[in-house]
Amino acid sequence: MTLSSSRDKLRELRHVALDMDGTIYRGGQLFDTTRPFLKLLDHLAIGYTFVTNNCSHAREEYVARLARFGIEVVLEQIVTSADATITYLAKLGSEIGSIYVIGTPALKAALAGAGFQIATGKTEPGLVVVGFDTALLYDDLCRACFWIGRGKRFVATHPDTFCPTDRPTVLVDCGAICACITASTGCEPEVVVGKPDPRILAPVLERHGLVGEQVAVVGDRLYTDIELARRAGAFGVKVLTGDRHGEDDPEAPKPDLIVPGLAEFGEAIAASRA
Repeated sequence: MTLSSSRDKLRELRHVALDMDGTIYRGGQLFDTTRPFLKLLDHLAIGYTFVTNNCSHAREEYVARLARFGIEVVLEQIVTSADATITYLAKLGSEIGSIYVIGTPALKAALAGAGFQIATGKTEPGLVVVGFDTALLYDDLCRACFWIGRGKRFVATHPDTFCPTDRPTVLVDCGAICACITASTGCEPEVVVGKPDPRILAPVLERHGLVGEQVAVVGDRLYTDIELARRAGAFGVKVLTGDRHGEDDPEAPKPDLIVPGLAEFGEAIAASRA
């Protein structure tokens, strides 16, 4: 995309869909540029929603976390892969029966709150949902493999293989757990619902009466955030504050704009409207 066409696209922006981990903060550390960037969006009357694949926390927890960072948002400004998963499952109807869940209590509570029955113990489910389980138990993983191996439907909340952190560890994420299940059963998920699947962006577009061209998807990951922008017809902005995987891959999704961080993206938006 040329500089002039990029400026035209930025001038038409009405909303920004922001990734969280690696984009506005890393682990427990908020980037210095985040609050000034959000203040600029408010000044320019550009809306924003936080869209994350991390379904290990409830939306209410994200609202509280952002409040601790000095960022006040309402519940509707948070969209997680759990929300997209619930929308997908709702369209399957009552045929799915109960659900066996690999995930945190927050994911299970979100599914139960949406009216789905959560299978426990040896109860036979109709479907298995696999998410980001930060306290994964070996027995639970084996049970999920058992049911999937017996032909139960297999749904993954998102494809990320690790979650960014500022701690000296690797947080094994949903995609890696699913790879383990696939290696053990030979079965792939029937769907991976979170980014880059454009269904995760649909609530944002519907709530604000927007089309993809009026939205910027901002994130650090080429294969989720930038691919989501491509599939949704949105403006894809790659920030260099998080995951750098795939930047040398010629086959990786191409962002419309690459910036060091949110400050530079804000400058580009402001310049387009000068």
